[in-house]
Amino acid sequence: MLKKLILSFLLLICNFVYSQYKVSGKILDENSNPIEDCHIHIANKNVSSNSLGEYVVKNLSKGKIKIFISSLGFKSMEETIILKADLIYNVKMTPKVNSLQEIFITKKKNTENNSILEQKIKTETIEKYSNQTLGDALKEVAGVTILRTGSNIVKPVINGLHSSRVPVISNNVRLEDQQWGAEHAPNFDINAAGKITIIKGASGLQYGGDAVGGLVIIEPLIVKKDTLFGKTIANVSTNGRGGTLSSSIHKGNFCDWSWNALGTFKYYGDRNAANYVLSNSGNRELNFSGDVKFTGKKYDASVFYSLYNAKIGILSASHTGSTNDLYNSINNQIPSVINDFTYNLNSPKQDVKHHLAKFNFNYLFNENASLSFQYSYQLNKRLEFDVRRKNFTDLAALDLELITHTVKVDYKLEAHDWNFKTGLNAEKQDNTASLLTGIRPLIPDYIRNDFGLYGILNYNISESLTFDTGIRYDFSDIEASKFYLKTRWTERGYDKEFSNFIIGENESGNQWFTKPKFTFHNVSASIGIHKQLDQDWNWYINGSLATRNPNPSEFFSDGLHHSTGQIELGDLGLKKEQSYKFSTTIQKKWSHFSVEVNPYINSIHNYMFLKPIGEPDGFETTIRGAFPVWEYVQTNALLTGLDFHTVWDISKMWKHQFSFASVNGIDNTKDEPLIAMPPLNFSNKIQFSKKAWNGLQIELKNEVVLQQTQFPDNNFTTKIVQNNEFVDVLVDISSTPKAYQLWDFYSEMKFKTFRNGYATLAFSVQNILNTNYRDYLNSQRYFVDELGRNFQIQLKINY
Repeated sequence: MLKKLILSFLLLICNFVYSQYKVSGKILDENSNPIEDCHIHIANKNVSSNSLGEYVVKNLSKGKIKIFISSLGFKSMEETIILKADLIYNVKMTPKVNSLQEIFITKKKNTENNSILEQKIKTETIEKYSNQTLGDALKEVAGVTILRTGSNIVKPVINGLHSSRVPVISNNVRLEDQQWGAEHAPNFDINAAGKITIIKGASGLQYGGDAVGGLVIIEPLIVKKDTLFGKTIANVSTNGRGGTLSSSIHKGNFCDWSWNALGTFKYYGDRNAANYVLSNSGNRELNFSGDVKFTGKKYDASVFYSLYNAKIGILSASHTGSTNDLYNSINNQIPSVINDFTYNLNSPKQDVKHHLAKFNFNYLFNENASLSFQYSYQLNKRLEFDVRRKNFTDLAALDLELITHTVKVDYKLEAHDWNFKTGLNAEKQDNTASLLTGIRPLIPDYIRNDFGLYGILNYNISESLTFDTGIRYDFSDIEASKFYLKTRWTERGYDKEFSNFIIGENESGNQWFTKPKFTFHNVSASIGIHKQLDQDWNWYINGSLATRNPNPSEFFSDGLHHSTGQIELGDLGLKKEQSYKFSTTIQKKWSHFSVEVNPYINSIHNYMFLKPIGEPDGFETTIRGAFPVWEYVQTNALLTGLDFHTVWDISKMWKHQFSFASVNGIDNTKDEPLIAMPPLNFSNKIQFSKKAWNGLQIELKNEVVLQQTQFPDNNFTTKIVQNNEFVDVLVDISSTPKAYQLWDFYSEMKFKTFRNGYATLAFSVQNILNTNYRDYLNSQRYFVDELGRNFQIQLKINY
């Protein structure tokens, strides 16, 4: 009897798993012409017809189901059928006489997480920023600001958080490029992106559990058809007197093979503020990326390689020679160095090379289950040059080589109403700091091992309600080899707590040789729902737990950071950071107007940040000069904020967009504002377009950034020489820049060039009024103004 019950139970399961059917067919008009983008709703599945009018709906259970089909300009049709096997269901639509009635079309989205409204940046927007950076393009999204070090080093800030808290995923590989510092921009060529997705929160658990701020997911252009095409974009800019040339070629699936290749060259000299030259602010880039893919019946395999090669000048005025110079730069707002324009890149500067190689294999068990294997190798070589004398002029002051090996295995299973994904990753990272620089390295040699395991479940409770949840476990250990000055070791209190790290001492006896080692076990999780209230209202609710370990910079920094011109001190006593974030988004769409409202609250335990050390040691004098001292500290923080975005289609030709973002950061331990939180900002953009006029498009954008009034008081006194005497002065390192507004203009037209190609000519102006301003989130705001007016011409040729 028991055997019969077990057999019956197994047959029932098999029947459930394998009794999945599909409905396919064509949608035609009365003249048998195909109807594209027709909406087909079967059970709780939504698809759209392709250019041939074809559609396929898979994974349908047998039994009674409803079919609803609609398309703009045609009468909707609805029918109930009994599904017993695969069904071919062709439909001829009847034109609608009364054109005043509305037809609502919904389309199932391909998203990383259903309970968060993901923000997308499309190819057209990315191309506008072809000569700029990834961070500049991400600023198009409400709630995303940018953190700058000068004019060339730009990284995204999501809901007030940046650097290690915002991982960048490029082509399914997490970039490992010493991204922890504010002055280390993502080593990525913006021209290699086909689509960019921003997730505001820690819900992308398949990529890691430490995305306290959010995720930036970059996908390359994917071509599935048998076709060959290319694109070249040339930019010329007046500010910097240089430009960018980027060219790509793509081959679609031909005899199961496809490939892509892209190259970018960038060359700029010194930039200009509104009233003076920003000396030594030029940059160079020479980048390449390419891949080859083979697609079989049940599998595909691909190899990918990219090289990011950049030389970046660091503003001369940010490296001062004495305490007097530093004080005068900060308090008098006058750059200490203003030279004539040049294309030369002098010290201080960065020389960065990032290699990424990847192999990927995907296997399809059936229409519902697949397995993916991926191995990636990254080599990041970072050289930072300081102003040095005699034989050291061309010798880097910081020489780091970071090698990262990563293996990922992911399994995905789709059923009728739910999707399940699970996987694991293993990573080994080895950082080598060259001792040939003649300077103790800021970041030491270290080896880090990581292992992660995750599971994510998406469940369609009903046609209008979706639930998702996920959990992730991460193990990590890190061991460093580092010399500490004995005076610094005692000053930081390490002699009491970390004496077991001491292995020996140097020959002169003034430094300890240490082997710090730390191990972490972390759990991260996410849960949320998406409710479609009706065809125009969407409500997203998400809660997440993210856990982030101290990065090598926060642990081990000990000395002058040449790119920022400041002394940075890590802390071996730092604990792991944990974020508890709750966010909700309400989205409403009308026929000509849409609005998104996204409030959030983020409670972060053991929040790590860099702050000025204050008196009496606010400055430290080295053989290179006087530099402010900053240290990594921890506190309990609370971040609350609101992102708001609207789109108004005023008419067929006019469109208006408005964005607003506010974030408030509080140090709960000291009951004071957090340092370096983005000030309240909003923007308006009005667009005019007319396809009949060669696709004419004109945009005028106004951005307003208010003064940050919430900031901690880290001012301190120091001594400078005046009239041959030491005088106590107050160094105002805390006060924030005044509010400012910028006006930008963009225009483009399209022209037919040859049979299947066309060209787009664009003209734009940034900072039209040549506004003189400083930005609170630019670490070099103490020394110089931001960029002045910039005229740009862009030519894009598709072929």
